[in-house]
Amino acid sequence: MSRLGTIARRTFLIGAAAIVGGAAFGTWRYRTPYANPIAANGIGAITPYVLIDASGVTIITPRAEMGQGIQSTLAALVAEEMDLPWDQVRVLHGPPAKAYYNAAMFAEAVPFAPTDESWLAETMRDVMAVPAKFLALQITGGSTSIPDAYEKMRAAGAVARVALLQAAATRLGVTANTLKTEGGAVIAPDGTRLPYTDLAVDAASADLPDVPPLKARADWQLLGKTLPRIDIPAKSTGTATFAGDIRLPGMRFATVKMNPHLGAAMNGYDDTAAKAMPGVEKIIPLGNGVAVVANTTWAAFQAAEAITFDWAPAAYPASSADLKAQITAAFTDDGLDATPRDDGDISTLTTPALEVEYSVPHLAHATMEPMQATAHLDNGKLTIWVGTQAPGLARSAVATATNLPSDSVEIITTTMGGGFGRRAEVDASVYAAQVAAAMPGTPVLVTWSREEDMTHDMYRPMAIGRIRAGLTEDGQISAFDFSTAAPSIMASLSGRLGLPAAGPDATLAQAAWEQPYTFPAYRIRAYRAAPGVPLGFWRSVGASQNTFFHESAVDELARLAKLDPLEFRLRHITHDPSRKVLEAVADMSGWATPRPGRALGLAFAISFGTPTAEVVEVEDTPDGIRITGAWAAVDVGVALDPGNIAAQVSGAMVFGLSAAMRGEITFAEGRVEQQNLFDYEPMRLSQCPDIQVRVLESGGHIRGIGEPGTPPAAPALANAIFALTGQRHRDLPLSRAVTFA
Repeated sequence: MSRLGTIARRTFLIGAAAIVGGAAFGTWRYRTPYANPIAANGIGAITPYVLIDASGVTIITPRAEMGQGIQSTLAALVAEEMDLPWDQVRVLHGPPAKAYYNAAMFAEAVPFAPTDESWLAETMRDVMAVPAKFLALQITGGSTSIPDAYEKMRAAGAVARVALLQAAATRLGVTANTLKTEGGAVIAPDGTRLPYTDLAVDAASADLPDVPPLKARADWQLLGKTLPRIDIPAKSTGTATFAGDIRLPGMRFATVKMNPHLGAAMNGYDDTAAKAMPGVEKIIPLGNGVAVVANTTWAAFQAAEAITFDWAPAAYPASSADLKAQITAAFTDDGLDATPRDDGDISTLTTPALEVEYSVPHLAHATMEPMQATAHLDNGKLTIWVGTQAPGLARSAVATATNLPSDSVEIITTTMGGGFGRRAEVDASVYAAQVAAAMPGTPVLVTWSREEDMTHDMYRPMAIGRIRAGLTEDGQISAFDFSTAAPSIMASLSGRLGLPAAGPDATLAQAAWEQPYTFPAYRIRAYRAAPGVPLGFWRSVGASQNTFFHESAVDELARLAKLDPLEFRLRHITHDPSRKVLEAVADMSGWATPRPGRALGLAFAISFGTPTAEVVEVEDTPDGIRITGAWAAVDVGVALDPGNIAAQVSGAMVFGLSAAMRGEITFAEGRVEQQNLFDYEPMRLSQCPDIQVRVLESGGHIRGIGEPGTPPAAPALANAIFALTGQRHRDLPLSRAVTFA
């Protein structure tokens, strides 16, 4: 049973929160909220974010915890306005519900750079709340959780606090303005202390107040400070519940074996040997593969390997070389998807000082926890425990796959061991549902092997970048012509999830066109290659490749101009927050300090609205190149938890450096060649440098941080290697040409 289901059995009292219209949503104008999903679960809560019972206050967070600490910061938004001490905060993930839609996800789609704060740009960002509500996607991704929640969840806490004050005033026969809140209680002038738990019934019976003014920053007690993360104790003690930790009476264990030619059918199979193996109970065909059910996961794994298959061939080109040729062929007028930036007159670029091509390979998500889900079909109700970034999409896909009505499907979102975009997909949920549907009454845990997980991902696309640029005699960039080509993530995704995919794919040119450089002629073009292997969102999406292309070229131009790479960038950037992160990272790293035997590389990008600058230090050793230091400076607008922000930036840098060093998914005969972490090797602990992060705050819009630390990592490393060795590497992974100690 879900935790919310357990709560519903008690006497639950009050919720308070944001979807009551008006100021809680900033520019929101529609007064009719979606139904309260918690009340629909049988709990007497008024709204979706705050619950109070006899044991305390539970804050319902609408976003998934993947290790990024988001549920702690979301809870702090509510607790701050409620005057609720941190040690009294409890957190649960909300159920799939339209009420928890992510409005900020759509703001990224406006055709205005993050540096554009004009009236028109701001109006367009506000307007995107309308389609966001009607599509009602509850999704964790795009570094949008905090921008989406910053006002609405603070409003949740503020409304709860006022409702409790009013309840206390009525009970005590005094006016509310004579009371104060402190430590999870209402305090009367005579010192009488009424805990929130005692006031909840009275507060629930009254009308919700209007959203009051939110706290000024000077009055914050929790926000703006580094707080202990709520998820860490359970993870440290092994008591956190992941999808694979669910145990129910009569449970069985399963795995899947799908066509390694991704998306192709299964012509047939012979499971004679597998059926005879100890512990094997059932083999279930799933269209393009099978599920093996046994009394242990290991028995299921072993039996899956004993099955012989007749696989249909893949529809895409069979090798990585052929897939790259398909991308190269996209650089034509017919392949042009969009020209999101075309400043000045690029035709003046007749004799380029630089004309180069860069490339990046497919990449896997390689989450620490392989894909898994537990499912139980009981008396027509299907319950699935799964780590998912998109519970609403998962529920819809499961309902379709099993021919059940949506209200007969319950998705319980568990803690997950990494997501990075992979768990926005619904395949693990669907396979588990199909297995449960074939075994009604029997709960089944479906666990993918690491090999199945690695070879059946939705990959970061292979991409090519081409750049032509000119320099003036005094070392200024006169023209910058950037072209990139890749297959469309959105086209691939829409076919799987039923999402709209009309018009250009914004991810193709993501973090290329919106950079704050002031080149006189500046053109960005994105070309859409023919469909290939299944693609998905990978941490920082298109910014991951485009920043490598863009910042490698800027660094090359700085070297051609015989100028310091930092000075060169500052010459071409007037945007103040961007300049400040560059200056900060230079200060942190001791950019101007000579370091015999070592060298520094710099890269910068705005991605997901967040200016980020990074420096990587390398040295050449007898065993190869060693990374000896790394620094990052970010500007998030408003820093809610500086320690967690620094942790996210550090993790994102490691993610980006791992990909730059060795990350590569290759195809041969239509199959992924990499099988496990031994041949898709992340950065090892012994290779990871000390990473220092400085968090800047320029005010204005609050910005996300889950992804911006990844894009500059690869070009910073490549630029450092050039500074050290004089060798320019334009293709990733760098291990094709560089040995890393």
